Amino acid sequence: MLYLHDVWVNWFEGEENGYSVCYFHEWRKEDGIELLDQVPLLYITSGLYNYIENDMHDLPKGLLDAIYKRAYIRKGHERSVLDFACVVTNGEDIIAFDTIGYQIPIRKSRLIPRQEQLVYDMIKKTKPQSFGFDEENYSKEYHMLSMAPELVFGLTRKERQLKQLLMIALDQLRTTNNLEELRYWLTEWDPKQYPFIRYMDEEKVWETLYDGVKDGWSEAQEELCAKLIKGQPFLEKMWEVENGQEQQNASNQK
Repeated sequence: MLYLHDVWVNWFEGEENGYSVCYFHEWRKEDGIELLDQVPLLYITSGLYNYIENDMHDLPKGLLDAIYKRAYIRKGHERSVLDFACVVTNGEDIIAFDTIGYQIPIRKSRLIPRQEQLVYDMIKKTKPQSFGFDEENYSKEYHMLSMAPELVFGLTRKERQLKQLLMIALDQLRTTNNLEELRYWLTEWDPKQYPFIRYMDEEKVWETLYDGVKDGWSEAQEELCAKLIKGQPFLEKMWEVENGQEQQNASNQK
C-alpha cells in the first residue's frame, strides 16, 4: 500500500461531477482547507476513476476493505482516523475522497500541484487496479441538474455555480410547466421571438428557452438567472455568495 503524508485537501461535499471539485487554482481563502496526516494512494483503472470522480454510488467492496481506517486527519494537535478516505489516480488525473463513514464518495478534493507530481512519481512502477469494478455495465447519465461537462467546459468557478443556479431555477419552471409563465420567460430571454411565442405550446416554448441558455455563459444568462430566482431566499443567498466573492476578489487584487 502506498501512502501520502501531510496532504492538504479542500473538500467539496455532495458534488456528483468532477468539474465541480475545483482544482487548486480555484481554491478560495474562505474554503475549509484540512490536513490529511496520512492517506492511502491507489492507482486504479480509468473506468473506476471516472466512476468515483463523476458519480456518487457505492464504491467496490474490495477498495473499501483495502483503505479501511488507513487514513488520518489532523486538526491542531488532534489526529483522528477516517473510515474510508483515499487518494486515487488513473495516471492522468487525481482526486481524493472521504465517504464520512458511508460507502459513497461524499466529499471530494483535488490536491496541490506539488503533491500531484508526487503521486505520478509514486505510481510509476505499479499497475492500475480495478477492484472488480464492472465498467462495461456502467454509464453516466447527465440531466439538467447534472450538466454534461461540455456545457460547463471553460467556465470559472463562479460561472459554473451561477449556471447551476440557473438550471435549478429552470428545473422549477419546467416542473410547474405553466404556459403563460414559460412564454413570459422566453420573451425575457429573447424578445425577438415574441411574434412567434404566442403560437408555441409548452413543449416548444421550453425547448426554445432551454436550447437558448444551455451552452456557455454570458451576461445575458446571468441577468436571466437573477430575474428567475428573485423572491426565493435560498437561491438568492447562493447568488449573493458567488457575487460577493467576486467583489471581494476584486478588492483584494487592488
